Amino acid sequence: MSLRSLLTGTGVAVVTPFKSDSSVDFKALENIVNHIIDGGAEYIVTLGTTGETSTLTKDEKLTVLDVTLDVVNKRVPVVVGIGGNNTASIIKDLQDFPLDNVAAVLSASPYYNKPSQEGLFLHYKALAEASSKPILLYNVPGRTGRNMTAKTTLRLAHEVPNIGGIKEAHNDMPQCLEIIRDRPEHFLVVTGDDEIALPQIAFGFDGVISVNANAFPKLVSDMIRYCLKGDFAAARPIHYKFLEAYDMLFVENNPAGVKAFMYELGLLENELRLPVTPVSAELQAKIKAYVATF
Repeated sequence: MSLRSLLTGTGVAVVTPFKSDSSVDFKALENIVNHIIDGGAEYIVTLGTTGETSTLTKDEKLTVLDVTLDVVNKRVPVVVGIGGNNTASIIKDLQDFPLDNVAAVLSASPYYNKPSQEGLFLHYKALAEASSKPILLYNVPGRTGRNMTAKTTLRLAHEVPNIGGIKEAHNDMPQCLEIIRDRPEHFLVVTGDDEIALPQIAFGFDGVISVNANAFPKLVSDMIRYCLKGDFAAARPIHYKFLEAYDMLFVENNPAGVKAFMYELGLLENELRLPVTPVSAELQAKIKAYVATF
């Protein structure tokens, strides 16, 4: 089964909740996963960058994955984030992580070392050849410092069999349109940017991997389903309702923004691991007032 047939719709980049002593709050994680599934999201993305994976130990990552898979219990597909900027290390993780019950591996483009387009192609080709599950590319140049061009994405899509799709988080619309126009039929294209999901689906994207849906899974999932059916008249009011939220989610930091929303909804403690800190008191007050409107 192609990723496009399996993962069209709303995926949620799940946060990692922490207790006040900075340990992982597995009870809160269970509640969050159930909250997302009960809200109607099509799939779960665990251990993505929104999950603060750069500050989790490998043992913590393995436990988060195990707990998530247990809680999901095959109700929806699960995608796991396994990425970094050391190709050999990622290949080792692909061998070490239990992937039997995982639908795909989301792997963010290498950060900081800014490889060439040929380096990006060979990096992902090596991951695809080593992985027992399809690789979902993740282009997020605002964080990695290097854009993966449409040409490189399409080369991977057409030439490497185990590359199943892309989470495209670059807001360059011509680049996005080129990918949509020239992709293979099976190739999944989802946005990583909540605030432009509606227009990107209008262009032909297959859905979103959402941050906002950690807090509001039902509304986000409903909006995306309306978009996919072409019912933009029903989708637009939800999108407009979230316009203020989109700014608050990311103005200071992700996932500090979404954790602030989730704290106001009673889903977790407002705890993050350094170097990330909770949002300012001023922004928290705005978020509290916004959440009270629902």
